[in-house]
Amino acid sequence: MRGRTTIKDVAERAGVSVTTVSRTLNNRGYISEMTRRKIYKAMEELDYQPNEVARSLFRQKTNIIGLIVPTVAHPFFGELTSHIEAYAYSRGYKVLVCNSQLDAAKEQDYIWMLRRNQVDGIIMASHTLDVEEYKKLNLPIVAFDRFISKRIPYVTADNYRGGKLAVELLLERGCTKIAHMCGSLDLDMLANQRHQAFIDVAENNGIPYFTVETDINVFEINEYEALLTELLTDHPDIDGLFLNSDIMAIAAMKVCHKLGKRIPDDIKIVGYDDVFIASLVSPQITTVRQPIAAMAELSVRLIEDLVDGKSVAAENCLPVELVERGTT
Repeated sequence: MRGRTTIKDVAERAGVSVTTVSRTLNNRGYISEMTRRKIYKAMEELDYQPNEVARSLFRQKTNIIGLIVPTVAHPFFGELTSHIEAYAYSRGYKVLVCNSQLDAAKEQDYIWMLRRNQVDGIIMASHTLDVEEYKKLNLPIVAFDRFISKRIPYVTADNYRGGKLAVELLLERGCTKIAHMCGSLDLDMLANQRHQAFIDVAENNGIPYFTVETDINVFEINEYEALLTELLTDHPDIDGLFLNSDIMAIAAMKVCHKLGKRIPDDIKIVGYDDVFIASLVSPQITTVRQPIAAMAELSVRLIEDLVDGKSVAAENCLPVELVERGTT
């Protein structure tokens, strides 16, 4: 009776060394596309199934990254997750995606699950749990848009400059009374720098301004619409809105339409992120573009470096870009 197919059998069938097969399976080092195809064809012909458990024990790695996000239903986190998964896969990693739904207990359960599955590291893009819970974890962590501690690196885009670009554009376009909708400022997020820039630019130019904070656990467009309706009803002379996301900007457009305000004639709108939907609505949304793909790749590279025992920079800040479209 024929024994179990081994990596040596695969190497012989493909006409390469055992080392080359091993490097291909572990996605380590350069392997030509032709050689890869020969190896995969040999594996298929021989019905070879790598022993993942044995490989993980040998490498002391699982090649799995945990990703905790608030919800992939939100366009920004959906695009971020897609880019992280695609780049991680190209580097030989699989991604376990965990939707926290902004529920601290659920986030804690996911952390325990990820530890039990011995993931190589966690990219933390949800911000529900107290940061102390992440400080306790003895494995590589990369935070997204949040400072946790000096030993945990974070990836962000230049939030202050993004806010500054947005508000300066509103003023350049003639706005004389402006408002900013943001998430809860009680949560210590790097994105709060957008609001600080909003205040700085408005005060430096002597422009009246208003702030609208959403609840700490809200990603609901209905909530955005209710808050913006109240704002624009109480202050009908507001002629410039800066929103912390493109979804908020879409909510603002709906409210303005309902209230009979013409965009951009009566009121101008600037969103944030530049998710794909920003250019699908009419008018297309002027927004501050975050480099989502680059941020995703950088997050994965940082995890990879930490797993390999390399030192990495604690602060990793990428540039933003103003994209002007029809709402201004």
